[in-house]
Amino acid sequence: MDRAQKEKVVEELGQIFASSGVVVVAHYAGITVAEMQDLRAQMRAVGGSVRVAKNKLAKIALEGHPAAKMGDLLTGMTVLSYSEDPVAAAKVCEAYAKKNDKFVLLGGAMGDTVLDQAGVKAVAAMPSREELIAQIVSCIGAPASSIAGAIGAPASNIAGILKTIEEKAAA
Repeated sequence: MDRAQKEKVVEELGQIFASSGVVVVAHYAGITVAEMQDLRAQMRAVGGSVRVAKNKLAKIALEGHPAAKMGDLLTGMTVLSYSEDPVAAAKVCEAYAKKNDKFVLLGGAMGDTVLDQAGVKAVAAMPSREELIAQIVSCIGAPASSIAGAIGAPASNIAGILKTIEEKAAA
């Protein structure tokens, strides 16, 4: 790699660190090409990406970013998984690490917070953006349906009372 290519890689990595909701660092020694393609496909499905880069270039790209301490994780054969959704990449990496012993989570960063292995697992346990939206919508929708039921109930009660009065009067 010549200097211009290295500068381009550093710039790309800097943008990844700045714009991603979460970046997960893992060792991938011993993983086959097919297994890596499987990881990439799973990450693409949730809107994330996987990037293998030289640790030295990644450390240079981290300089000046709030999560610069994440550079300590960049040793050995590392892979960076990232997504805009702060939970998606962590969920995929956690699930993949459970299936494949060669894929070892090291940690990562979420915004300016550096995560250790337990931190990545904690983030993976959080509900995703879509799940949170669904929960909020259901909370908003539940009172509306209760109000509609409460408004409709007196009308049906009045109708039942009127019918009873009418039946008594006819008898």
